[in-house]
Amino acid sequence: MTRPFTKVLIANRGEIALRIHRACQEMGIRTVAVHSTADASAMHVRLADESVCIGPPAARDSYLNMAALLSAAAITGAEAIHPGYGFLSENANFAEMVEAHGLAFIGPKPEHIRMMGDKISAKDAMRRLGVPLVPGSAGAVESAEQARAIAVEIGYPVIVKAAAGGGGRGMKVARGAHEIEEAWQLARTEAKAAFGNDEVYIEKYLDRPRHIELQVMADTHGNVVHFGERDCSLQRRHQKLVEEAGSPALDGAARDALGATVTAGLRQLGYRNAGTLEFLWQDGQFAFIEMNTRLQVEHPVTEMVCGVDLVREQLRVAAGEALGYAQSDITFNGHAIECRITAEDPVDFTPSPGRVNTYHAPGGLGVRVDSALYSGYSVPPHYDSLVAKLVVHGATRAQAIARMKRCLNEMVVDGIKTTIPLHARIMDDPEFQAGDYTIHWLERFVAR
Repeated sequence: MTRPFTKVLIANRGEIALRIHRACQEMGIRTVAVHSTADASAMHVRLADESVCIGPPAARDSYLNMAALLSAAAITGAEAIHPGYGFLSENANFAEMVEAHGLAFIGPKPEHIRMMGDKISAKDAMRRLGVPLVPGSAGAVESAEQARAIAVEIGYPVIVKAAAGGGGRGMKVARGAHEIEEAWQLARTEAKAAFGNDEVYIEKYLDRPRHIELQVMADTHGNVVHFGERDCSLQRRHQKLVEEAGSPALDGAARDALGATVTAGLRQLGYRNAGTLEFLWQDGQFAFIEMNTRLQVEHPVTEMVCGVDLVREQLRVAAGEALGYAQSDITFNGHAIECRITAEDPVDFTPSPGRVNTYHAPGGLGVRVDSALYSGYSVPPHYDSLVAKLVVHGATRAQAIARMKRCLNEMVVDGIKTTIPLHARIMDDPEFQAGDYTIHWLERFVAR
C-alpha cells in the first residue's frame, strides 16, 4: 500500500477524528490530533501520534479557529489537513487557506465547496448538468409578492428554504396562500440568525418523499465513480437517526440510472474527492435538493456494502493519485443499517452529557461500532450529542435488522441517557421492517 502523506492533521474531534486516525494508521501515516481543553482526555487525542491543544471548550475558540489549526499544522510539520465533517469541513475559506499555506486539503476544491454551500447556486449547477430538480424558484425570492407568485405557479404546499441552510434551520412550510408571506418572512429571519444570510428560495413541498443520497468519489484525472445509495429518510426535525444502504425502495436499475447522470455531471464539473448528492424520491422520480462536499456521518453503511475504505480513498485522491478502478468494479453486497446513538433522553431528546461509568460495545459477525467512548470518559456538553454509530451488515435486510436488534440489546452505555431504547423500538416496528416509511414517518413514530 502506498503512503500518500507522511503526516496528517485531523481538524475534528470525537468518533470521526478516531475514524480518520485509524485509516491513516493502516496506511502508515502519522497523525496529529487537535483538541480543546474539554477534549484533553478524548480517545483520538490519546491514540494520535501527536496532539496540540488549540483553545478553550467553545468550538468558535478551538475547532473553528482557523489560525490555531494552521499553526498546529505548521509546528508539527503536517502535510495535509482532513476536516472530517461538521466544523470547517464545508468552509471554502478554510480550504483556500489550507492550500495557500502549501498544505493539501483532504476534500473538494474550494470553488466547489462554495458553489454547493449555497443551495441556489448548487441547484443552478445541477440544472445545467442535467440532474433532476424539485420544481421551484429559479433563484432567491426577494419579496413576499414574488413568493406568492411562485407558490401559485408551482402549487401548494411549498417550502421556503435558506440558501445557506442546513440541519433543518431556515425552512418553513406554507400549505396555502394565507401562510406564504409568514413562512417567507420567518425563513428569512431564521436564516439570517443562523447563517448570516437571509437569502431564501421556494420549492414544491412533497408530502411523502424518501430521502435518498448517492455517495461519489472523484480524482484529479477525470475519474468519477459512485458507491450506491443510502436511504436517510428516518429523520427527526431534519436530523438523521437511522440510515440504510441500499434503499428498500429502489432497485438496481434506478440506482444505475441516477448514478450515470450524477457521475457524468461531476466529471464535467471537474469535481474532486468525496461528495454526497441528496435527493427526494417520490413516485419513482428523483429530485436534487443539495450536495454535501465532505465525508458524511453515515459513510460506514456504504463501506459495509461496497468493501471500500472511503477515508483511504480521500487521502489517496488528495495526494493526486488516480482511483485505479472503474464503475464496473464497484459491487454491492448485502444490506447495512446504521443507528446514530446520541447522548439524549430517548423520549424527550434533552441532552444528557456526563460521565460514562460503563461502556460495552457489541460485536460479532457483520458488526461495526464507530465511537470514541470508553468507561470513565465524560461526554462534554459543548458539542454535538452523537456518541456512537452502531452499524451492522447482513446478507439481506431482514438479517441486518435482526442483527441490529441483537446489538442494541447488547450495547451498554451506563451513566448517561442515550437513544438506544428508541432505536430498539424502531427496529421492532412492523412498518420499518417492511421498509414502508418516508421522511415524515419518524416524527409520527416518536409522538406515539
